Amino acid sequence: MAELVLLHGLLGDRHDWQPLLACLPGVDALALDLPGHGRESARPLRRLADFPAWLSARLQAEGIRRYHLLGYSLGGRLALYHAAGGAPGLQSLILEGAHPGLVSQAERRERTRQDARWARRFYREPLETVLADWYHQPVFAELSAADRIQLIAARRQNDGRRLARTYCATSLARQPDLAPWLARTRLPLAYLYGQQDGKFAAIATRLAAMQPQLSRQAVPDAGHNAHRDNPEFVARWLQHWLAGQPISSPTL
Repeated sequence: MAELVLLHGLLGDRHDWQPLLACLPGVDALALDLPGHGRESARPLRRLADFPAWLSARLQAEGIRRYHLLGYSLGGRLALYHAAGGAPGLQSLILEGAHPGLVSQAERRERTRQDARWARRFYREPLETVLADWYHQPVFAELSAADRIQLIAARRQNDGRRLARTYCATSLARQPDLAPWLARTRLPLAYLYGQQDGKFAAIATRLAAMQPQLSRQAVPDAGHNAHRDNPEFVARWLQHWLAGQPISSPTL
């Protein structure tokens, strides 16, 4: 059986996956801390291009040769970047609320300006102050006041300066547009999104039109962080997905 490898989103750590993993008894899974987060907080990425080697080294250290890769938000973008570069042993790619990349230079310039503002704030201001604004962005509109308080409490253990470095290195403005790769790959693909997450529902629709073999799944009663909002549904879907994937050679 291939291992399920999980990559969390910005500000999170490997523990974010525990509610989902609790619903997946018997599934071999490895949740990693991304560079700049959790146990890896002292080692932020310097460049997006460094991530595939980092992940390959972690998998090799764990003795993992065949694996399914599930990434949420930033973790999804990194998972996609890793897969597009050629990933021996990767059996399937599951993206949750992940952006495939910006198309126009105008979009990249605007995103560069936005990310620079957030990075400066992460670097200079008290993290709790920045997080209060971070979780009021439109993509988190479905969060209740209690949800925001809980997330801020959970995320304030991050180091703002190290977080700023990771944020700059992994900026969406620096990521190539990987939608063309998604359109032509033969790797089994799935895209999860919260039913209340209009932005990423639209992205899922666009990607499905480009790649008819992509399995698109809306998660009911969920916003951007679908596996947090409805872990039971995502777990049932994952069990079905993993059971349907034949294992191929790790050299492909």
